[in-house]
Amino acid sequence: MPYSSVFRQNLFVGKVVVVTGGGSGLGRCMAHELSSLGASVALVGRSLDRLETAAREIAEDGGRASVHVCDIRDEEAVSAMVSGVLAHHGRVDGLVNNAGGQYIQPIRDMKSKGWRAVVDTNLTGGFLVSREVYRSWMELNGGSIVNIIADIWGGWPGSAHSGAARAGMLSFTESAATEWAVSGVRVNAVAPGWIASSGMDKYPAEAQAMFRRLRANVPLKRLGTEAEVSAAVAYLLSPASAFTTGSYIRVDGGVPNARPVWDLQDHSNSKPFEGFHRSVQPKALDAD
Repeated sequence: MPYSSVFRQNLFVGKVVVVTGGGSGLGRCMAHELSSLGASVALVGRSLDRLETAAREIAEDGGRASVHVCDIRDEEAVSAMVSGVLAHHGRVDGLVNNAGGQYIQPIRDMKSKGWRAVVDTNLTGGFLVSREVYRSWMELNGGSIVNIIADIWGGWPGSAHSGAARAGMLSFTESAATEWAVSGVRVNAVAPGWIASSGMDKYPAEAQAMFRRLRANVPLKRLGTEAEVSAAVAYLLSPASAFTTGSYIRVDGGVPNARPVWDLQDHSNSKPFEGFHRSVQPKALDAD
């Protein structure tokens, strides 16, 4: 059973898209959808095993993917990675800055080392990859960049390092969209909310228990799917968004709009889009 995208077949034939964090979670789903639409995908990440597994899945489904191990926090490694992608594919039409991560900790207990690690991954890494792709290809050839941020509205207590970094990435998106428009490069962002993805399984047990309660605070009364985030990314990479730049799409079920003065009634009227044929529910949600 192939990926069930809402977009037309062969939409990205002849295009090359780099997906950081492409070996698992949201990045894996995005890589599958883009490949199913004809793109050659360059999978970037730190875990060779995960990247190779995702590339093998894509090949089994009839797609094309290359593997590029890289720590996006390392400037020299990023430069070498982009050179490797260009040597392999000859071009870069799209970039999805998806790699990221954080841990839960109150601000008063954060060490500067942990703060820098999260900021370097979620902000500096996206800057480095974007800059290198722009310098090496897009400045003369155009393209589209999509930065994956998060539901940062109102702050992110418990993960202030990640909230600050992703808010910075939104500002970077807006700045780069203006500076790079002259080259025909569009830069946008996608802000996922609470998405049922493998990343949930990396958190401690108490956090996983919290994940199982989250839907009560969602106006649509469910968690999002990986495919719903991927669809927003595919749109922003596509020609249909040719007049969209410096903007962002929220994929969050309306959580930032919920207010304490409004009672969220229970319902089952929001049907998820389940386009990713290889999606597996995270173990963190198994107790539902």
